[in-house]
Amino acid sequence: MTSTSSSPADALDRWYHYGTSSDGRRAVGRLYWDWYQRRGPGDDLLGDLTGRTVAELGAGAGHQAAYVAAELRARRVIAIDSSAAQHSRGRGLYEDVPGLDFVHGDAAAYLQDHPSSLDTAYSIFGALDFSDPRTVLPAAAVALRPGGTLVFSTLAHYRTGAPPETDCRPADIPTRLPDGSPGTMRRWVLEPAVWTKLLDEHGFDLVDSDAVHDPGADGESPVATGLFRARRRGRRAC
Repeated sequence: MTSTSSSPADALDRWYHYGTSSDGRRAVGRLYWDWYQRRGPGDDLLGDLTGRTVAELGAGAGHQAAYVAAELRARRVIAIDSSAAQHSRGRGLYEDVPGLDFVHGDAAAYLQDHPSSLDTAYSIFGALDFSDPRTVLPAAAVALRPGGTLVFSTLAHYRTGAPPETDCRPADIPTRLPDGSPGTMRRWVLEPAVWTKLLDEHGFDLVDSDAVHDPGADGESPVATGLFRARRRGRRAC
């Protein structure tokens, strides 16, 4: 395992408090792409990763990235996150996992700086939710080899139940800053047609898309998750 940083510590780290109540190594038995992590397709969305180089865009504490590295036979998994707190948490939990590298930095910047280095990139409510897709998608096209796969999940509607945006624009959602004071962060909640158009504009062919609906349980709100799998245009070298 290696660790690199391409970003200075962020005094306004909006993920500083996220997940602190459940710190600890987590046993992941399979990948879940949906909001509540209990429904829908699993590892098969990524295909055969044997010997492949993979990046998780917005890896958080690295639970899924550690699973991909340990169980799906990827040669190398790069867990990228812009949060200093999440980066540090992931290193502390999974530093012993072979083939797993943690990168503290902006996902789009890392991808842009590593052309044709990846076979697969994925995001589970990660960078494609919280960074402008008009920046992340072209950077992913640079980093993926021709024929490489991009898989991501996003909210199919706002947590309030409000419909997704019909244009590529973000909304400000509430969060807490490290000192506990209230803050906001931007989140892109877009309807499927917008995602399809963005993928096409930035060098991807949509392979398939779906929605996973969970009515909620024990007082939970109903949530629908949008799933997208796309292929970087061009032919994979033999």
